[in-house]
Amino acid sequence: MSTPLVFHPSANIAALRESATIAVSQRAKALKAQGREVIDLGAGEPDFDTPAPIRQAAQAAIDAGATRYTATEGILPLREAIAAAANAAYQGPDRVTAADIVVSTGSKQSLYNACVVLFGPGDDVLVPTPSWTSYYEMVGLARANAIEVHGDPARGFKVDPERLARAATPRTTGVMLNSPSNPTGSVYAPDELRAILDLAAARGWWVISDEIYVRIAYDAPAPSALDVATHRDHLVVVNGVAKAYAMTGWRIGWTISPTPVAKAMNALQSHTTSNAAAVSQHAALAALTIGEPVEAAVRAMVAEFKRRRDAALPILRDAGLRVLDPAGAFYFYFEAPGAGTVPDAGGAFCAALLDEAGVAIVPGSAFRTPDWVRVSYAADQAQVVEACHRIARVARAMRA
Repeated sequence: MSTPLVFHPSANIAALRESATIAVSQRAKALKAQGREVIDLGAGEPDFDTPAPIRQAAQAAIDAGATRYTATEGILPLREAIAAAANAAYQGPDRVTAADIVVSTGSKQSLYNACVVLFGPGDDVLVPTPSWTSYYEMVGLARANAIEVHGDPARGFKVDPERLARAATPRTTGVMLNSPSNPTGSVYAPDELRAILDLAAARGWWVISDEIYVRIAYDAPAPSALDVATHRDHLVVVNGVAKAYAMTGWRIGWTISPTPVAKAMNALQSHTTSNAAAVSQHAALAALTIGEPVEAAVRAMVAEFKRRRDAALPILRDAGLRVLDPAGAFYFYFEAPGAGTVPDAGGAFCAALLDEAGVAIVPGSAFRTPDWVRVSYAADQAQVVEACHRIARVARAMRA
């Protein structure tokens, strides 16, 4: 009889935690498989089909033989298209070139590449909190320390230079930014972004700006860091096609960085995943270059997200819930009943909501704010509205 394996994870991953957002989605799917009726508002994934012109371009690329390895950093036409779009926003002297672009298998890999290349043991990285759960883990995988910088709920949890400066240490080397924000839906205004970039420049910090939701903004365009930056010496911009073009499964993201940083990330990627899928790169190229047929689809998707937001937000507010104003992305972030008195109030509310009302949402502990919860409205409007009615009903009952 063989001896049971006793697995001791390496120090590289000993502190790693499972993605809470993925865990919620998997739990909801498991309950559905058991016959439970569950509305899953946990996943951050557009529920729209990839626009037809992009799908058609991908099929044409397959037929033309786009089924082999490409350069690790991505096909040149795609990198040139990304650089052209960046230069339309950026007016600094160091213009973006294709050599500054590394295409990866999704913006998640791009963020990881940047963290591993820029940070290391002993470095402190400031993470505005709440933030997307993987930032903290990626910084940890780089052997650096993620320093939580909690924003003010009255300002949508956005941070400012004063909060960042107070949290800084002599070992601080970088800041993670995300606007529009997951999980809060908050959007940094141009002057707010500029002030943070100015502080980082004065301190010699790297800024990683995650802009995957930048096209999904409602009342005004969401600015890119490139819109306000005067130079790119310590700036890495991360984006991709997943959210704006409903292309999550195509797995294409990219970084825009100074050329030496891009070369380092390219070397890292050459030893991990190598190139992103060839056909997906051609699909991304179509997304960025086809023009109006695709842009019309993007506008229609964003308009639908706004309709869902406007239909569901009053339901939550009428229940007395403290909900942030989502100016971008597609999430409601609200304070759970019992906040301040119940340990992990967000987790307790999510568990009750799933058990009693069949609605899956993400506890705020995933984003380092355990009194809050996140609701995705990237689902059919009727489902979103029904789910918010159930949320309101459970919240009222828990407060009674």
